[in-house]
Amino acid sequence: MTSIVIIDDHPLIRESLIRALRIEGHTEIYEAGTISQGRSRIAAHNPQLILVDLDLPDGSGFELVSWARSISADIAIVVLTFHEDSNHVIAAMKAGASAYVCKSAPIPELISAINHALSSPLSFSARNLAVLLNQSITEKKLTAREYDLLALLETGMTTKEIAERLFISQATAKTHLASIYRKLEVKNRTSAVRVYRSSQLGI
Repeated sequence: MTSIVIIDDHPLIRESLIRALRIEGHTEIYEAGTISQGRSRIAAHNPQLILVDLDLPDGSGFELVSWARSISADIAIVVLTFHEDSNHVIAAMKAGASAYVCKSAPIPELISAINHALSSPLSFSARNLAVLLNQSITEKKLTAREYDLLALLETGMTTKEIAERLFISQATAKTHLASIYRKLEVKNRTSAVRVYRSSQLGI
């Protein structure tokens, strides 16, 4: 049985989500209307899945997403929001969400995102994700060399191995890495690879 926490400040939306989830066979469902309440419910019930709105009375849902991911690599995190722009989608992915769904989406799309998140919590799904990420990466203006380095980074190579493959010094490789992290607005290679893989695979 899947334990679920819904964090949304609109009671009617929570009720609608609970009804939809119960139809799918989920019965262990808890509610929260704020980030503070969400943290308490998550700590108390150790859920397998959380549904998080981004606009909460005491702050941004991104804060809750980052916190939940920092304490668990296994929890499925689905962002459910009215925001449809690419900046919010990419920010959710970088924060550690497993999926991003607009509240205007049909219930089957939400259920599909939930199932994907439960089966693969560290991946990321969203409508038109590959298009959004490719657009974002293009806008960041990565150089051809940085693209090459990012592709090698995705294979799991160390900085030393990348430098040897590209016939550059380790210091130069590190400089390129720092530039990639800055342009993609990520903090480490894991996040950079996640952006790259999602843009290539459209997952």
